[in-house]
Amino acid sequence: MRFHFLPLVFITTVASAQPRVIHVVVALCDNQYQGIVKVPAGIGNGQKPGTNLYWGAGYGVKTHFDRSAEWIRVVCPKPGTAHILDRAVWKHKDSAVYMIADAYDGRNIREATEDLLRYASGARPERIVLNGQTLSAGGNADLIAYVGHDGLMDFTLEKEFPATNAEERQTIILACISKKYFSPALRMTGASPLVWTTGLMAPEAYTLKAAFNGWVAHETDEAIRERAAKAYDQYQHCGINGARRLLVSGW
Repeated sequence: MRFHFLPLVFITTVASAQPRVIHVVVALCDNQYQGIVKVPAGIGNGQKPGTNLYWGAGYGVKTHFDRSAEWIRVVCPKPGTAHILDRAVWKHKDSAVYMIADAYDGRNIREATEDLLRYASGARPERIVLNGQTLSAGGNADLIAYVGHDGLMDFTLEKEFPATNAEERQTIILACISKKYFSPALRMTGASPLVWTTGLMAPEAYTLKAAFNGWVAHETDEAIRERAAKAYDQYQHCGINGARRLLVSGW
């Protein structure tokens, strides 16, 4: 397998034109620390991102996007937060869209869930420059996504994440029954749900990539949702109508 990498970049305060940015929070699958149906040990260790179901496995975020023809990996510094075990950045090859993905230690799924909502509210912004292009990440990202187990099925939030500004932000939440469990907290953030779920699902990266490709092309929310549903059916063979019932857009 051959990857193409762009040069190493560093956080800076230099101003430049702003591309669109996607920030993805990935809660690594964890047999021990999450209330999930157990998966094979090799892909269910939430402290080993390289082989984890949602990161380094075949349909994990890092592996799947590395294999994608549409996204080019950008070499980036390691994250400075202890429970973020890995970070990867890609640029869409035909547009000024960047994707940042963070792999959270599986035992820190609460922190991953809170960061999703924190970013959705506009809090904790990050500014990163890549070759003269400023990435507005974290709470400044245009689209915030989550991949992993729905931790809100196991615990309740101890914090609230009200909107910090009036900027428009969208979210994709690929986790089981995410519309039901995330609705109250997400409404408070002021962000809008682009794609989330009504039932049990496998939050693998092909669904995410399909939705992102539609978002890059400025398609409507419904067209993006349709892309996600078609991708899910293609890999899960659940029937397109079932996939459309599972993956929905809006409130």
